[in-house]
Order: sequence, then C-alpha cells, then structure tokens
Amino acid sequence: MNLLQQTIEKVEDLDQEMLVKARERVDSLIKPPKSLGKLEDIAVQLSGITKELFPAVDQKVMIVMAADHGVYEEGVTSNPQEVTIEQTLNIAKGITGVGTIAKVSGAKIVAVDIGIKEDIPSDAGVIIRKIKKGTDNMAKGPAMTREEAIKALEVGIEIATKEIQQGANLLGTGEMGISNTTPSTAILSVLANCDPKEITGRGAGLGKGGLVHKIEVIRNAITINQPNSADGIDVLAKVGGLEIGGMAGVMLAAAANRVPVVVDGLISTASALIATTIEPKVKDYLITSHATDEPGGKKASELLGKEPMLKMNMCLGEGSGAALAFPIIEAACSMMKNMPTFEDVGMSI
Repeated sequence: MNLLQQTIEKVEDLDQEMLVKARERVDSLIKPPKSLGKLEDIAVQLSGITKELFPAVDQKVMIVMAADHGVYEEGVTSNPQEVTIEQTLNIAKGITGVGTIAKVSGAKIVAVDIGIKEDIPSDAGVIIRKIKKGTDNMAKGPAMTREEAIKALEVGIEIATKEIQQGANLLGTGEMGISNTTPSTAILSVLANCDPKEITGRGAGLGKGGLVHKIEVIRNAITINQPNSADGIDVLAKVGGLEIGGMAGVMLAAAANRVPVVVDGLISTASALIATTIEPKVKDYLITSHATDEPGGKKASELLGKEPMLKMNMCLGEGSGAALAFPIIEAACSMMKNMPTFEDVGMSI
C-alpha cells in the first residue's frame, strides 16, 4: 500500500463530542453569545480537530512548495521563469512577504524545491525533493503523469509528517512558481465546471497576449487533456502543478495527523480543492486565511465551502495570507484557555 493511500485512510471525522463540549464552553465564557464571531468558530474547530478542549498552536510551520511550469512556454506571464528559483532562495532566507509576516508569530519557514527548472544549491536552506524540472506544457498534453502527481502529493505528506513529528501543531501552505495561476485556474475551472473566462486573472503579470490569450490557453489545456473532475489526482496530473500537489499532500497529512492547516490564496485553495476531492473529510481540518484579490478566489472559496477570515486585498501568494492568520488562530486558543466562564467568576446571566 502506498503512502498516499495509507494517509487517506487515516483521515477521520472531527471529534463530535469535543465539538459539543467546546461550543458549550465558548457559549459560557464571560461575553455576550457569539460576540467574538469567527474567533469562537475557530476555537471550536480546533478542539474538534485536536480532541483537546484547550488546543495549542504554539509550534507553527509554513511549508512553501516551489516549482516551475511548462505552460510558461505559452507566454501567459510577463515575468521571467528565473524568478521562481531566485524568490525561492529568498523565501529560505526569510526576507520575502511570507517570511517577514511569519516572524510576527515566530513561525518556522520550510522551503521545498519540488520541481524548479534550475538546480538549487545544496547549502541554500531549501529542502530538495525535485520530482522533475518543471511540469510539461499542459497546453500540449498532460502536465505530468499520474505517477508524478502521486509523487508530488507524497512529497507534501512526507514533509508535513516530519514537521508534525518534530512538534508542529499548526501548518500553513504556501507556494512559489512563475505562471502558477494558470494551472490553478484550470483546476478551478474543471472542478467548478465553469468557463475560464469567469475566473481568470492577471496573476503576477500578463504576457503579451493579455488576458484573452491566458484564457484561451487554459481552455485549450482542458479540452486537450479532458481531466476527470471526480478524480483529484487526474485533474492534478493533467492541468496542475508539482507545488500544487505538494501543498495538497501537506493538507492530507495534516488531516491524517489531526493537525489544523491554514490555506493561503487562490493557488493554495486550488490545492485544497484537489485534497478534498481526494478525501472530502480533509475540509474540516482546513482554516482559510484571506480572500485573495485574484478573480477566481471567490469561486474557489465557494466551491471549497469555507469562508476566508480576512479581506486584505492581497494576492502575493507564498503563504503570506496564511502566515498573517496565524496570530488570529493563536488568539482563538488564548480566548478558549484564558477567558473564564460566568460560573468561574460567580456572575449571573
């Protein structure tokens, strides 16, 4: 039995008894009912995930998957592909958006080369788990084989499981890959059964053909490859990306180990859709961080059935929105643990 199947089989429903206990406690804290809104919902969800009335999220890890894309050849972006490796090296140094934001909550950054076209120096602080040097051009055929897609998922599972074994109790997902809004939008278009025109955005910068060309490339890729929307691995293989698979694997591993995982923007949400297509119970272990400014973001969140907690007009990626959400999740735990109940303080209601 392969690692992916073993992981899928470990994913369980949230602890229903603990969800009830957590809600009862939240409702009895010294505050008006529902007055802390989403913070209360997060606290209850965390209890259901961890089976703990007072869950801890003091060991936070951002896992950033990096890979290149063959569809870059189609001119869907104005950015040079070399930016993928350059920015991945900067992510490992902690000096990009995700790193500087993660410093606020003391989160660890784990950068992973799962499919960058160029070779990363061995001393760069990046974990090298390269499956291949970028995906194939999905506008001409499948982005990868099914076996490669499974490998991408399993790399994510392995990286996340190792961090959890070392004490991580809150994970975040991030990515780096020039032109990766193209496969992300293709995934969303397939799973939402909608025309790419409804959800395609500029990404980090459009190529000479503009938005019309990017839409046509995505349409053609779907037409050529005919991904099966009921099979998350098939969708990932045909129109996805290696870093998208890696993040989906992180989510599967988090759910299998009863650890909450924070979803970033459009690309991370596309990964979440792959993960929940593979195993629907994963959804309950996800916390969506922010409503991205990418046009497909709203559709992706609706399809996932999870409302993001923040609206910050962000679309950087890297996991920056997930890192920004970490202190809020920690605040939910503090509320649960440190706020007394009316009974505790002898107050009548």
